[in-house]
Amino acid sequence: MILVTGATGTVGREVLRQIPSDVRVRAMSREPDRLAAVLGTAEAVRGDYDDPRSVAKALTGVESVFLVTSRVGRDDDGRFLRAARAAGVRHVVKVSAAAVADSRADDLITRWQRVNEDLLRASGMEWTLLRPRSFMSNTLSWAASIRADGVVRALYGGSANSCIDPRDIAEVGVRALTEQGHTGRVYPLTGPEALSAAEQTAHLSDLLGRPLYFEDLEPAQARTLLGARHPEPLVEALMRSAERQREGAKTRVEKTVQEVCGRPARSYWEWARDHLTAFVPA
Repeated sequence: MILVTGATGTVGREVLRQIPSDVRVRAMSREPDRLAAVLGTAEAVRGDYDDPRSVAKALTGVESVFLVTSRVGRDDDGRFLRAARAAGVRHVVKVSAAAVADSRADDLITRWQRVNEDLLRASGMEWTLLRPRSFMSNTLSWAASIRADGVVRALYGGSANSCIDPRDIAEVGVRALTEQGHTGRVYPLTGPEALSAAEQTAHLSDLLGRPLYFEDLEPAQARTLLGARHPEPLVEALMRSAERQREGAKTRVEKTVQEVCGRPARSYWEWARDHLTAFVPA
């Protein structure tokens, strides 16, 4: 039995979609009613990191776990891993972050992920670490302004990021869960090229067949927009991450998807083509 946490999330739902139909799968969510659209043949179960009983129940009979946590600064990983070991889980595939490998990265989010990786390595269970660069799907945050006035606004629009299609992260994760030879491995994951926000805007413009315009945000503007959604410590971490990108820290392209999946990583153009309806005005 495989347990997929974060099953309604960007990567978790893709893991559920890609796992072979003959593999027993359980999908965990704090709100299992939301799982209907992504379940397939999986079993739905409620699991809340703040509710140890629900997590213990979700882990019953589970051999392998796809682990996603997102509440920065919380001990969700530690509590889950202790419960998983107690339940007899053998292997955990965890989504971490590419920044963990960058010695210059010392923001709150990266420090938290480093601690979580150390917890997994010390857990006594077999492990596989996925370290993706930024998700291509993050550009869905531009959809409203593109639909409304054909404008994309972002910080440091000329800085490049070797972002990755979440479907590729999921496929590497599924292979790690269902094939031999992936335990004890760290997989850095990127797309096939490093692109700036301005270049991504140009791709979207070509696909939509309409002009789109890019506007650079000033740091103060970006900080204000982030502050409307996140607490100050997280805003500071995101701003520091953007500064590292401006300095060129996120341009490295890895061949991991090719090596693990036997095909090249999907391009941003492919991702945008497959999600184009999100950017089309009603």
